[in-house]
Amino acid sequence: MMIDGYAKAYTEVLEILKYLPIEEYKKIPKTEIEFYKENKDENYIYEFDSKKQLSEQNISKEAYSLIIKIFRDYFANDKQKEILAKILINNEIRIQKELQKQFNYNDIFQKLKSNKNLTEKENVNNTQLIQYEEKLWKKILKKIKIFLKRN
Repeated sequence: MMIDGYAKAYTEVLEILKYLPIEEYKKIPKTEIEFYKENKDENYIYEFDSKKQLSEQNISKEAYSLIIKIFRDYFANDKQKEILAKILINNEIRIQKELQKQFNYNDIFQKLKSNKNLTEKENVNNTQLIQYEEKLWKKILKKIKIFLKRN
């Protein structure tokens, strides 16, 4: 079985494609449609509202991506493909910038270094001198040994 999110997305895409005119639907290869059918989530029910725009539908990100892919591959003209490519590149750049902010290596190393310093300070504070007191019976035993050695 496919990953749960994509199985649901295939179900959503198949439902949306039902609303295409038959001439447009036929532009999509049967193998692709069959792949979606074979890997869809049989238990998931998606209802498409034909009175609303696609952007207004409750659709998963995965399904939205698949719809864009289908549009690009089978319906878009060269100008539309070029615009889509620019949008996708800009989105990828934006995502990469967000990831860089989130996982800034300099910040990570500074946090690790500061955490290490804090841990070292805690260890220094926790390692105070402990005064060792000899037990009474050991003191007595020592005295006896010293006494016996003299005699």
